[in-house]
Amino acid sequence: MNRRQALTQARGILAENNIDDASLEGEVLLRHVLGISRTQLFSDIDEDISTAQEKTLKKILGRRLSGEPSAYITGHREFYGLDFMVDHRVLIPRPESELLVEKAIRLARSQAINKVADIGTGCGAIAVSLAVNLPAANVYAVDISPQALEVAGENCRRHGVMDRVILLQGNMLEPLPGPVDLIVANLPYVREADLPAGGPLSFEPKLALNGGADGLDKIRVLCRQAEYKLCEKGSMFLEIGEGQAEAVTAILREAFPSALIEVEKDLAGIERLVSLRLT
Repeated sequence: MNRRQALTQARGILAENNIDDASLEGEVLLRHVLGISRTQLFSDIDEDISTAQEKTLKKILGRRLSGEPSAYITGHREFYGLDFMVDHRVLIPRPESELLVEKAIRLARSQAINKVADIGTGCGAIAVSLAVNLPAANVYAVDISPQALEVAGENCRRHGVMDRVILLQGNMLEPLPGPVDLIVANLPYVREADLPAGGPLSFEPKLALNGGADGLDKIRVLCRQAEYKLCEKGSMFLEIGEGQAEAVTAILREAFPSALIEVEKDLAGIERLVSLRLT
């Protein structure tokens, strides 16, 4: 079998089993098996693959058909133009979380941002992306899971920001040594009753998904803690789930009555980010 045939076969199997983006996923999984780039794949598309590579491809296609996300199979996920290592210890970064990074970079253009806290950092995608794009800032990357922080540490080393990303284990803002200019948080916001028993989400750590009865338990705790962990004119950006904007805005308004609060939509038109700025 050559690369062209293997690619056609992989795409066909995924499509027949109703896997979204079957064409792209088939290519990604084949390139993972072969250990080559996209350019290498298509420049020598008629080159033969080995019997061992055929068997490996069949095996990982089986994993994908079982519902396991491709990011866990390949061990990689791109986020904000950077390549991150991911595995079952951490949540897979989502494109909508890039809103947090974009918002922070825009804020840094208008005021000095020296200290940032990324709460629930997981694999460190947001913290590392901020450190790469805000070279004057130090970033605290906080997570309650020591296993997640191991992955975050690897990604800090991969992108050369170990000197400016400080990894802290603990309950949200508690480990911070002092107030920060900006808090960004992608906390668990899935309602406990909606946690899946099967499908792709069932492969991800429930600790990073479970937001309690209404999905807002962790956000409530964060807002209570933030009163003592934000600088005088500090800001906080929260990623939220669909339909949660009104409730989160009310929580923030109760904790910070005079703050400026705004809601932004993601590319799908879903209210995805709530921002708070102290005035």
